[in-house]
Amino acid sequence: MPITAVVFDVGETLVDETRHWGEWADWMGVPHLTLFAALGAVIARGQHHRQVFQLLRPGFDVEAAEASRLAAGWRYRFLPGDFYPDALPCLAALRAGGLRIGLAGNQPEAAEEALHEAGVQADFIASSARWGVEKPSPAFFDKVIEAAGRPAGEIAYVGDRLDNDVLPARAAGLAAVFLRRGPWGLLHALGPEAAQADIQLESLDGLAEILAQAPSTRRGVR
Repeated sequence: MPITAVVFDVGETLVDETRHWGEWADWMGVPHLTLFAALGAVIARGQHHRQVFQLLRPGFDVEAAEASRLAAGWRYRFLPGDFYPDALPCLAALRAGGLRIGLAGNQPEAAEEALHEAGVQADFIASSARWGVEKPSPAFFDKVIEAAGRPAGEIAYVGDRLDNDVLPARAAGLAAVFLRRGPWGLLHALGPEAAQADIQLESLDGLAEILAQAPSTRRGVR
């Protein structure tokens, strides 16, 4: 069954989150390297990324900090330099090839507007906050299928995590593309479950050509 729709995760798939985490380090008054090391430890333990705040400062109130940042003028945004160099060209190539393109990740609703403001061209942009369900819940991927408007077997889901992206996407009947970059991608690539991805990539370059191949030859590593 040919792939006719591709849905992308956002963080560390299309967007390099270095600036995002660096801003949190500045807000908390900790060195960037310390926060990045803490994030790596949290990922290696299989914990939710918000545990990084508790590791650095036990009892830290993330929601209160977010409210304070908003009051101070911070807003959710994606700058041109935040996107991985291959991200937007990949979206453009897939759309030029006639595929339906979507973005859907564990993000606040503000991320949707920020992506539109950044000029991202897609057939739909959705967030877990708007859908009311987060990955890896099967209900999230039901929403992906509904938004894509295609049978599950014709949809590829692209992400940098095994637990949130690859494994639940495959369980939902989607083709799973594992992007081995960013902190999650780097560490998750070491696990045996990485082999369950239909496609493993180091970058998004050439994804359009790979998906155009016959389904029987789709599984592979690049």
